[in-house]
Amino acid sequence: MVGSAISKQLSSLPGNQLVKLSHAELDLTNQPAVDDFFAQSNIDEVYLAAAKVGGIHANNTHPAEFIFENLMIESNIIHLAFKHGVKKLLFLGSSCIYPKLAEQPMREEALLTGPLEPTNEPYAIAKIAGIKLCESYNRQYGHSHGVDYRSVMPTNLYGPGDNYTEGASHVLPALIRRYSEAAKANKPFVVNWGTGTPLRELMYVEDLADATLFLMENYDGDSHINVGTGQDHSIRQIADLVAKAVGYEGETRWDQTKPDGTPKKVLDISRIESMGWAPKVALEEGIKRAVADFRNRFEV
Repeated sequence: MVGSAISKQLSSLPGNQLVKLSHAELDLTNQPAVDDFFAQSNIDEVYLAAAKVGGIHANNTHPAEFIFENLMIESNIIHLAFKHGVKKLLFLGSSCIYPKLAEQPMREEALLTGPLEPTNEPYAIAKIAGIKLCESYNRQYGHSHGVDYRSVMPTNLYGPGDNYTEGASHVLPALIRRYSEAAKANKPFVVNWGTGTPLRELMYVEDLADATLFLMENYDGDSHINVGTGQDHSIRQIADLVAKAVGYEGETRWDQTKPDGTPKKVLDISRIESMGWAPKVALEEGIKRAVADFRNRFEV
């Protein structure tokens, strides 16, 4: 989803030649294969959006896969990009890097100041390692080799190309699939996990793509930078917006035996705002676009 949105924006700019390979063509956890790829390609810039991602259930069920695959992907790409002379690289992390009970909104300085949310700790640790890889290569090779690797921490993303797989998707695509299927089947009620009270910040993926290009050209800070909307909504509010967008008129029930996850997550985006960037797509409009994408892909 993220890679496609970034590629779309890069392709719209004159003079860019994109090098894109599918997972079937290049396994990023395979270091020799990644080494060969960089050796055979004339790469100037890298946008590292590849990752193994999923929601609470997937993170809880496959923690070893989440930490191993993400560590391998980012280690291979960042190190081998450096080895083959890539000067500019942008690494995409996640807002889950911040402590579970971090002061809200979460500032960049909150990193490593407290315990992480247990349900996605392995994934978060892998993303923190990616941040530190970028910082370390800049620190050691910035002056001597002209290395300029920066890390961007986006909030929860959604939009065209999202993953709607049952048991592996994030909260918004999971809700879109659930309510769409319930509307089609005329189900009298939908059951969602938790209490519906946790607060989440959501950003349309094309806004993130716009921010990554902006930051690649305008940000040279030594630390990571947050990208989000600066606004949050309860899961219950988000569910209501999804139900409205798909036309579902049944009842929503909440299974409080299931985990809620982090109680509140919203990013402090004052740093990127001070640079003159702001998101453009409001949540209700973004959800309408996401529902249209889901229907187009799955014919619901």
